[in-house]
Formats: sequence, structure tokens, C-alpha cells
Amino acid sequence: MNTHPALQLSDRIAELLADPNTVPAAWTSHPQWRQSLAHGAPGIALLHIERAATGRGLWEHARVWLAVAASAPVTRGQDSYLYYGAPALTHALACAALARPGSYQRALAHLDQVVAADAERRCDQALARIERGDLPALAEFDTIRGLAGIGAVLLRRTPNSQAIRTILAYLVRLTENVKYDRKALPGWWTLSGPSGRADERFPGGHANNGLAHGVAGPLALLALALRHGVEVDGQRTAIGTILVWLDRWRDHHAWPYWVTRADLTSPDHRLLPPQRPSWCYGTAGLARSQQLAALALGDQRLRHEAEGVLATALLDPPALAATTDLSACHGYAGLAHIAHRAAADAAPRNAARLRSAAALLLDTTHPPHTDPDEQARHLLACAGPAFLEGAAGTALALLAPATGAAPATRWDACLLTA
Repeated sequence: MNTHPALQLSDRIAELLADPNTVPAAWTSHPQWRQSLAHGAPGIALLHIERAATGRGLWEHARVWLAVAASAPVTRGQDSYLYYGAPALTHALACAALARPGSYQRALAHLDQVVAADAERRCDQALARIERGDLPALAEFDTIRGLAGIGAVLLRRTPNSQAIRTILAYLVRLTENVKYDRKALPGWWTLSGPSGRADERFPGGHANNGLAHGVAGPLALLALALRHGVEVDGQRTAIGTILVWLDRWRDHHAWPYWVTRADLTSPDHRLLPPQRPSWCYGTAGLARSQQLAALALGDQRLRHEAEGVLATALLDPPALAATTDLSACHGYAGLAHIAHRAAADAAPRNAARLRSAAALLLDTTHPPHTDPDEQARHLLACAGPAFLEGAAGTALALLAPATGAAPATRWDACLLTA
């Protein structure tokens, strides 16, 4: 078995998170704890499910965390999304069903119906909004709270369903330009700030580029669906529209996190300062989305370009210096995971660069002569046990690049990177 030093950190984190009863009450007392993929039990369950599937951990640890996640009525409807409620539990159980074939089938069958019905309802509301000529909220379409994220669950669980096709058709409509305040704007333009709330720093709103909260999420879902043979009218055109937008705003090997009304009226691109190339916002998520689009379309030029941009960003000292933590969301472990995933799909020359980047990132995550127990305890104390920004996600994101294998349970479908 591969014994890369980063695996020692991953293993130690998992050991410290084996028993839900040992997690501090400061975390478990939050009302959303049981159903939050980002911050709570379902996300920690993913770590133990993947470890059990790959022979690195006990199934019992996965089972007890899933029991915590399913121990209260599951939220559905408008308050549920990929990272909370029914879709979050569906994703965790789908991973568990791959680790333990035949398990959780009745629960999954029920949840599939719940998620599909909620998706259809949300699409109806979104299409009605489009017909009214209103602009969307980020939570309507993004990965974390919106239909792109819910689509990731449906694509995995019920790829032949009407619900996933309805979401794809909605995303096609989302990419059509709209006229607002006498200006032509992309259909994903929102009047809020990046937080999803009104923000005086963003007069006139913005277009969000990120994979977590912006248009890269719809791009990734449209591309992944096409790669799986799920296609609706206009899907390829919609992918092309988003790609043209991203090409317009790229500055060498980076994109702005968002585009404002002032940016639209400026004749020149702004010079981007060094910024972290993260999954949520930044080059790692955006370039991986472009690579998926290129693979779906069979566009070799775009594929080489996306892979080159990603490798350059992940090997760029100023960009890496802007990365300050280990998390799956925006830290070194998440970057190593994306580099590993992208390398598996890359042309040989680019794959070698991406594997080099992954190795560098793993060494950065767990430097030589670092005590894994001390590092794991410090990480838990500072970042908490969560999946998206905490210790569980760090441990999980380290597994594939450190072992050289693909995730056994496709846990990263919730990141829309595979």
C-alpha cells in the first residue's frame, strides 16, 4: 500500500473523527449539524465511507456517522440543496451504496423521488422568473445551494430521469443574454453581491465566475451530463456561451472571481493580483470545468489550454503563496485532488505537469518531519471537523492524490469536478 507521508495526516484525522461522541459540542450543537454536507455529519461520513471502500478504514465508522445524519427528519423543499437536507443525504448514501453494494436502497429510492420533485418545482420557479424578465439569485443556479448542485445528485442517481433533463434545459435558458436597465447582460447576472445579499460594493450587481457560487457550476454540470450521454436541445451552445465568457475575462492563468458593471464598461481587462487558485473561486475550479467541457465537446485545443492553465497556476509561487490553508474548498489538499483528477484526463505532457503539481501540493500539505498527530489535532482545533473547510475534507481530498487512485465512491461528485 502506498505510504506517502500525507496519508499519515489523513489517517490520523480519520482516527480522531471516528466516534461522533468525541466531536466537541461546540460543533454538534449547531441546528444544521446533522444534515449539512459542508459542516456536519454527512460530510464526515464521506471520509469514512471512502476509507472503508478503499480498505483504509472500518465500515462501522461510516455507519455510525450515517446514522447521525439520518437520525432526524430530513429537510426537503426550498430549504434543501446539495449541501443540506435531502440532496446532501442522498449523495452520502449513494457513496455508501458503492462502498457496500445493495445497502440503503429503500432510503435512496425514496430520496430520489424527493430530490426529483423538489428539482422540478425549483425549475418551474426559475423558468417563471426568466419569463418575468427578472435576474436570478446565485442560490437559484449555483453548486452549493442551486440547481447545478442538485443536478449533480440527479445525474449520478437518475441520469435517465426527466428531472435532470429539466435542470439542463433550465441551464440552457440561463445562458441566454437578458436586457436589464437598458444593458445586455449574461443570464446569470445577479443584483446581489457574492454573498448572495445586497452589497453596496457591487452597485448594479455582478456576474460570478466561481465553481461554488458562479457560472462554472452550470458549465461543469452541462459538460458532465454531455459526457454521460445526457443531452437536451441547446446544451452544446450553452456550454460554448459560457466558454466564450470565460475566455473574455481570463488574464493569463487566472480569472477574476467576479465581473462587475464597472468591468463591463471598461475597455481593458483589469490586472489581477496574485490570488489563490482554489476550487470554490479561482483557476483550479474554473480550469477543471473547462477541461470537462473540452472533453465533452471533443475540443482538443481547449483541452490542452485548460490543462496548461491549471498546471501553470498550481506551479506558480505567488498563487500558491496566496493559499493559506489545507482545506478541500480553497486549500492545498483540495488543489492536490483537482490536479490528480485533471491529470487522469489530460494529454501526456500536461498530465506530467499536473502530477508534478499534485506532488508539490502534497508535500506542502504535510511537510517533511511534521508530526501527523500534532498537525491533525491543530487542524481540528483551528478549522473544525467539517468537510468543505475543515479537517474531514482535508483528509478526504488527500486520499486520491496520495495513493494515485481514483476515488472509489465518487465522493467528489459534490464538487462537480468528476
